[in-house]
Amino acid sequence: MTRHALLAGVIAVVAAMPATSETAPSDVPFVEGAIAATLADMPGDPENGAKVMTTAAKGNCVACHVIAAMQTVQFPGNIGPALDGVASRYDEAQLRGLVANAKLTFEGTFMPAFYKTEGFARATNGYTGKAPEGPLLPILTAQEIEDVVAYLVTLKE
Repeated sequence: MTRHALLAGVIAVVAAMPATSETAPSDVPFVEGAIAATLADMPGDPENGAKVMTTAAKGNCVACHVIAAMQTVQFPGNIGPALDGVASRYDEAQLRGLVANAKLTFEGTFMPAFYKTEGFARATNGYTGKAPEGPLLPILTAQEIEDVVAYLVTLKE
């Protein structure tokens, strides 16, 4: 097989692959704070969700929430409710909505909107006109949202 034929075969395989169907933050269909459909192409990975929840540059959920299942976390926060048994209080769609943007369910919450890129309120005009180059990115990717939700659904009473 020639290099040209091999390259043509690779291109054909890549072209036949399905396009990603990740939902953009501006296209998320919230219904009463819940998001019924998955945001990413792949199912959530609870193990990666736990990593996102304990990584300061990502979700860092443990900065505000106590999670008894995460006993190795030092100095968990207590300004948010304990997440123990959260899957017994909320279904998967509600959890997805809370992680993506809890402000749509709990007005005045300190929890950041992890999957939002527009409509921010500025506390000061000091940042006006100082937007970063390129589009704003959400704090978490669609896949990371799904990973966190996959972990949270394991937290049943």
